[in-house]
Amino acid sequence: NLKPEAATPGSVTRDTSEIRRGSEEMTDLPHPERKSSPGDEIIEMDRVRKIIAEHMVMSKRTSPHVTSFIDVDMTRIVSWRNSIKDRFLEKEGQKITLTPVFIDAAARTLVDFPMVNISVDGTKIIKRNNINIGMATALPDGNLIVPVIKNANEKSITGLAKAVNDLAERARKNKLKPDEITEGTFTVTNYGTYNNLAGTPIINQPQCAILGIGAVRKMPAVLETPDGDVIAIRHIVILSLSYDHRVIDGALAGKFLNRIKEILENRLPDLY
Repeated sequence: NLKPEAATPGSVTRDTSEIRRGSEEMTDLPHPERKSSPGDEIIEMDRVRKIIAEHMVMSKRTSPHVTSFIDVDMTRIVSWRNSIKDRFLEKEGQKITLTPVFIDAAARTLVDFPMVNISVDGTKIIKRNNINIGMATALPDGNLIVPVIKNANEKSITGLAKAVNDLAERARKNKLKPDEITEGTFTVTNYGTYNNLAGTPIINQPQCAILGIGAVRKMPAVLETPDGDVIAIRHIVILSLSYDHRVIDGALAGKFLNRIKEILENRLPDLY
């Protein structure tokens, strides 16, 4: 089982000193006086929540965050998933969701844009050789953990689906191994699980970008046809990319998001 300090994205060994330093800097800053009122309940953060809080503040202090958005027509992907989900469950013994499809698209895009798969060390940029994608996972106690799919670009959709299901299940049961929550180079977080449309996620240091996935919902959309534009009902999702503006500019982020859109709209996944 994981030790408490291993159960958050801030538990990477390289980050420990940064978290402590960020926490010390926080305590040096002036804080507005916060008084409780009669009847208020005072809840002490548990140790894991304290580490998460420190890591989030450290990330915002470290990286100038910018977030870009794009919408994606997921109609073909949704139809594909609906057509194979029963057969997949029967053959593989587990469900297939859209999450591995998004991870696959992100991994393929990172291959095309390796300067998003980076970290910063002082004035040096570390271009990561491996594409290890973390997936933010909410735990039953309300805390957060980010299990990592190593070499995600080398896995099929079936391999990614099995990895997603296995890591998410063991994360919720506190049965992940320490090496399964380290060495991430890029993170995805799925707001759509809770029907949220979009968000501006905080970068998981020492990474430099994180992809937010909104709810896939039916929307009226304008389609171009040989006979002119028509309005149709389509499955639309909003993707958001938060990135470290020290090293990733808007042009690169925009190209990155547009490439993900192209993959999702024009390529049906191969299961194997």
